[in-house]
Parts: sequence; structure tokens; C-alpha cells
Amino acid sequence: MTTEERSDLIRTPDPAVPTDPAVSAVPTAPAGRRRDLTAAAAGALLVAVAIGVGWVIQEGDGSLQVHWPPLLASWDPHIGPGTLAAPAVAAAVIAGGPRLAARMPWRGLLLTCWAGSVAWILSLALIEGWYRGIERRLTTKHEYLRVIDRFDDIGAALRGFTDHIVIGPPGNWPAHVAGHPPGATLTFVGLDRAGLGGGAWAGMWCIVLGGSAAVAVMVALRALTGEDLARRAAPFLVLAPFAVWTGTSADGYFAAVAAWSVALLAVAATRTAGHPAAAALGSGLLFGLTCYLSYGLTLVAALLAAVLLLARTARPLGPLVLGALVAPVAFTLAGFNWWEAYHLLVERYYQGAGGTRPYSYWVWANLACATLAAGLATVAGLRRAVASAPAAVRGLRPGTVTPAQRLACVALAALLAIAVADLSGMSKAETERIWQPFVVWLIPAAALLPAADRRGWLAAQAAVALLINHLLWTGW
Repeated sequence: MTTEERSDLIRTPDPAVPTDPAVSAVPTAPAGRRRDLTAAAAGALLVAVAIGVGWVIQEGDGSLQVHWPPLLASWDPHIGPGTLAAPAVAAAVIAGGPRLAARMPWRGLLLTCWAGSVAWILSLALIEGWYRGIERRLTTKHEYLRVIDRFDDIGAALRGFTDHIVIGPPGNWPAHVAGHPPGATLTFVGLDRAGLGGGAWAGMWCIVLGGSAAVAVMVALRALTGEDLARRAAPFLVLAPFAVWTGTSADGYFAAVAAWSVALLAVAATRTAGHPAAAALGSGLLFGLTCYLSYGLTLVAALLAAVLLLARTARPLGPLVLGALVAPVAFTLAGFNWWEAYHLLVERYYQGAGGTRPYSYWVWANLACATLAAGLATVAGLRRAVASAPAAVRGLRPGTVTPAQRLACVALAALLAIAVADLSGMSKAETERIWQPFVVWLIPAAALLPAADRRGWLAAQAAVALLINHLLWTGW
């Protein structure tokens, strides 16, 4: 048993663990672990019920519009090049991740986590093979790359963008192009203009940038909660089950942009950046861009607000707002009306699957999808985070919030964003993919789990992703 593992078995409370007696003293440690397992079992039960009820509804009237509820997936057991690579990456992280995270120099750890995250995402994608898993993903009839040639005149395309959102007029956009502001499509237009056209480059762009989201979360955690919790969270961020949908979907790229916006604000608000005003300005620029990548990512504002509350400062607001205005002003001057487009998107949404998918099922089954994307370790960690939430909220005003309670506040902000998205009715199904920008902020809750249990929980996280990717065909 290592020194780190023995530390969880002594009576002295760990400052990086919430004030839950179940994790702070020897007599009650087994009770805390039982509660962790109970929370994980509840998450597994939610998934099982969503599968069972979903099959009954789908076989009955087909209204769920998915082949393997609650996931947008089809039953397709298969293997591929990633079948050997992905378990090898998982085994390496499980065996050495916690020790490396505790001992490596900080900058080296960030680079290692980025490399590990990219390796995990890429190896999972390669279970489908290079063509099916990466090169083809963003070139299907629903995807962004199908309209690259319609952006030869970018100005004209932006001015006429809203004319092609709803189904009916000639030339309506594919589902993903219509479902997002034009910033998403312009990303791939830019890659094409830079000589990096085609599905392979687009896929690798999403994988490499998507992997950086783990680094952004670590940077934010270090600023808000201290380095210890950030290090504890690192292996869980690398082995996140939602990596199944990061490789390759544009939502992984969106998650990274949003995460770096939060991270830059965190270092600005805590004044751990060399130039806090510049960091706040960068945060605003990325948040503004985020809103033009996906309409629903305006909810990232909940995480930005949590950062300012935890840092107990409004100082970065000026440069943050200034930066956040850049993208809206630029797109508006170019002729794209965000609000008009959003209302047309709602109409388009209900013209398609959104109009038939029953809210009564998806309002809770979405949470089953999120459970699979986050993993059972995250569910267990969230149990500890939620238990510490009342004390965390009480400590905000006097500034007595502990590091673990700060982490809990970040997770609660992400849960709030998920709740709003869920209740809106605009996220019926596919939340395993589209909620990545919020789920990535839930993953660090696993850092609150006892060190002695960490490798077991990491194995559980990896198992979820490996089973999904080997047994199901996920994606468009």
C-alpha cells in the first residue's frame, strides 16, 4: 500500500475531501464507500430502466427515433485496430495514472494528460477503423463537410444562412449545419481553405482539440481548488467515457473551446495568470465564439458565473464582456442574425425527430445518456459533491469554502446547465454527445473518491467506453 493510499485510512480529515464523515475517519470509511457504490448502482439502474422502457416505446410506435435507446446507436458488435490500442491506453492510465499525476511536474503533467486524452479518444475511434471511425464521420449527409462548396462566398453564405434552416425551401442545410450557428461550419471551411480539407483532417482537428479539454479543466481546477484536486482528477479526465463521442464529432471541439473559456476566466479571476486582464479578454473571446458554435452553449455562462462567485471578484467582468462581444458583433455585421436563426432552428427541430420524440421519456432518459458519458465513477463522486453542497453554499458569502466544496460548486454549475438544457425540451436524445461541454466539468468529482479505490473506479470508467464502442455503432 502506497503512502497516498494509506492517507485515506487515517482519522485526520483530508482538506481536499468534503466534510463528509464517511470519508474523513476510519470508523465511517466503509459507510462512505457503500454510499459511493449505492450511487453508482443507482446510475446503472437508471440506465437499465431507460434501456428497458425505451425498447418498449420504440418497438411500440418508433417515436424515440433511436435504434438502441437511450443512445443514438445500433447494435453492431465489432473489433478494429483500436481493439488492442484502447485497452492498452486504459491499462496504462489505470496502473500508472494516479502515481504520475501525484509526482510529475505540473507542466509535464498537463502535456501528458493532453497526450493521454488524445490517445484514448483516437484509440476508441479506431475500434471502428480509420475510414469508418475517423475519415468518414464528418462527411455524412448530416454533417458540416457536405456544404463546404456552398461557402465559396462566405459573406453571401452568412447573409443567406437563415434562409436554409427550416425544411421546405430549396437547399435547406443538413441537420448539423442547420442545428448550429455558422461558426461551426466556418471552422471546417477554414480548414479546407488552409489545405486541410476532407474528413480525416476534420476528424483529427476534433480529436486533438477535444483532448485539450481535459487540460483546460485541470488548469481551472488548479486555480479554483488547488493543485492537489486537479492532480487527483487528471486520470479520470483522461479516461472519460464520453471520449467515445469526442472521436470524432464536432461537439468534442466545442467542449474544448468552452472549457478553455472557463479556464482562462479562472486564472484571471484568481490572478494566477501573468496578465489577468488579457486572460479575461481571451475568456470572453472564446465564450463569444462558443455561442456561435452551438446555441445551447450559451449555458456555459453558468460555469463562468460559478468561477466569479468562487473567486469572489467582479474584476474580470469588463474584459470578459468586451471579449464576448467580438463574435456577436462580427457575425451580425456579416449579416447573420443569431436570434432569428435560433427561432428558425426551433421550428426545424420540431419538423424532424424533435417533433416526435416524447418529452416524457427523454426528460429523464437524457440523464441515463449523461450517466454513460460521465461514467459510474463520476456518479459516485457527484454523490460526495452533492453531500457537501449545502456547506459549500453557506461558505460562499464568508469565503470559507474548502477546496473540495469549491469543486462541488463547479460540478453543481455544470449540473444546473444540464438541468436547463434538459427541461428546455431541445435536448431530446443524443445528449451523450451534445452535453460533452458540461459533462467534462462533472468528471473531476471522481477526485473526491478515496485514493485506495481510485484504480477500481478508473477501470469502471474505461469498461463503459470499451463496451459501448465494441458493441454499438454510435454516430450519424
